[in-house]
Amino acid sequence: MYSEKVMDHFMHPRNVGEIENASGVGTVGNAKCGDIMRMYLQVEDDVITDVKFKTFGCGAAIATSSMATEMVKGKTIEEALQLTNKAVAEALDGLPPVKMHCSLLAEQALKEALEDYFTKNNLPLPEGFSKPDVNHDEEEEEA
Repeated sequence: MYSEKVMDHFMHPRNVGEIENASGVGTVGNAKCGDIMRMYLQVEDDVITDVKFKTFGCGAAIATSSMATEMVKGKTIEEALQLTNKAVAEALDGLPPVKMHCSLLAEQALKEALEDYFTKNNLPLPEGFSKPDVNHDEEEEEA
């Protein structure tokens, strides 16, 4: 069962679309479930001034994309780098365990877009920069 927030972000997603000439673009997918997520960032003076996404996937994938964009819009790059999949899931009042990989996709799409921004601007990756493994299956780990 999905929370009201998940349903709201699925039925009325925020920040859907593309940014032409984006500062950074990140595309990720999970081969196991077929979800594909692309995130676009516009960065000015180290602040994410605009963020859009396009997601092909289930309701949870769309909801986590929407929530992640809401959480980083207007934030500094440093603040955006702190976003975790758990924070996205919590902001949506939780996700079913079998859908937690969707929040991992949202975190990784953001970090891919930030990595693209750093590369385009010849900036070094921040110390400790890492992306989650979206193909890691938490359920297999518990078995």
